[in-house]
Amino acid sequence: MTAAREQATRRRAPGMLPEQRRAMIIQTAIPLIAEYGASVTTAKVARAAGVGEGTIFRVFADKDELLQACLAEAFSPEHAIRELGTIDMSQPLPDRLAEAAQSLQAHLSRMGAIAGSLHASGHRSGKHPGTVRGAGRDESTTRIREALAHLMEPDKAKLRQPPEQIAALFFALLFTQPHMEDEPALTTQELVELFLNGALAGGTK
Repeated sequence: MTAAREQATRRRAPGMLPEQRRAMIIQTAIPLIAEYGASVTTAKVARAAGVGEGTIFRVFADKDELLQACLAEAFSPEHAIRELGTIDMSQPLPDRLAEAAQSLQAHLSRMGAIAGSLHASGHRSGKHPGTVRGAGRDESTTRIREALAHLMEPDKAKLRQPPEQIAALFFALLFTQPHMEDEPALTTQELVELFLNGALAGGTK
């Protein structure tokens, strides 16, 4: 890239604090890493972010630190918890859980896409990064379960078990939902209906 083009690219990037620029680069890099794995270049990330490549190395020590930061962001529960917190509590429980399932399935897909891509491209860190924003794997799971339990609180009296236990079962179902190659995956509405009403048509007798 010529000096003139580099300068023009930098002019397009809005003024940001280092942490803001770091967060912007991470968000830009995540879909590229999901697509290209560890083979993605910092030049490609810089072009997508609208910054000069040198800008990346002012907020990351090297490419490996960038990959690790993106993996940590993908595994962070913060985004999923924020989305769960925006669900309208006045909706019926099945609708609340359907929205929650969509948010959490997107979260799980995001984790799987970036971790799988890094692993497939031979990067040694294509796995859970451990502590993420102060939360390890167990704490992240606990926080998501707590957010799910909160969604169930208005219907607490109707539940056969405490909301916390129901939330743990629902999260486990989302995380381990089997998919048969010759059968279409359940929609979120079908999944929620099965979870709430059981496998027997017409309910138990």
